[in-house]
Amino acid sequence: MSATFAGKRVAITGAAGGIGQTLCRLFGGEGASIFALDKSDKVLGLAESLAAEGIAAKVAVVDIGSAEAVTTAFASADDIDILVNNAGYSHHPTLAQTDPAAWQSEMNGNLGGAHACAHAVLPGMVARRSGSIVNVGSVNALHALGDPAYSAAKAGMIALTKALAMEYGRYGIRANIVLPGTVRSPLWDERAKKDPKVLETLQRWYPLGRIVDPIEVARVVAFLASDAASAVTGAAIPVDCGLTAGNIVMSRELTLEDF
Repeated sequence: MSATFAGKRVAITGAAGGIGQTLCRLFGGEGASIFALDKSDKVLGLAESLAAEGIAAKVAVVDIGSAEAVTTAFASADDIDILVNNAGYSHHPTLAQTDPAAWQSEMNGNLGGAHACAHAVLPGMVARRSGSIVNVGSVNALHALGDPAYSAAKAGMIALTKALAMEYGRYGIRANIVLPGTVRSPLWDERAKKDPKVLETLQRWYPLGRIVDPIEVARVVAFLASDAASAVTGAAIPVDCGLTAGNIVMSRELTLEDF
């Protein structure tokens, strides 16, 4: 077992999801103690499985869309060295389906929740003159790919990340954001069962010819949180198998090349 994060206390939101569970195991496997937060009570089962793997973990069932609930949850936790704002969701794929209440809910549950969690951990980080915040955004923050409220919130997370980096760098606190493309998850596995060609169709848009695995996102998050990235702050890094490098489908058609 590596000890990259030995003695570090890492808070991870959206911990019960595919990326979240992977993050918990990666940081925990490298010596960190985990504070896992999720609005689903599935996070309770995660605590048991992490303990069985020898990973110290505390969990909280909390909807980060509620600033009050976030404050209460973090008040019961030890000071946090690393915060990973991983939670996020979208239930409205088009503007036509997004009424004002839906817009506000998704903006708050994504961007508002990230701010609430950062606000909760910053005083302790400032007092210790150290800390790292890694936000998990989306390539949707860079391109119009549907889910407009979610996309706007993730774009806002880039601005939030840069503001954190600018204002809190003097305290030794770094803030960065990763922007995943499509990540293989149980949801996509279920869609593939219904439509065996859905991933084949999707993968045409990715230069690497595949979508992202959760561990690939987690590794970049861990790098940014580690001392190996001690001079990196305010960065927005795509983890997207090349999706944002350009429009490969259009390029192939324009050049008549299958590259």
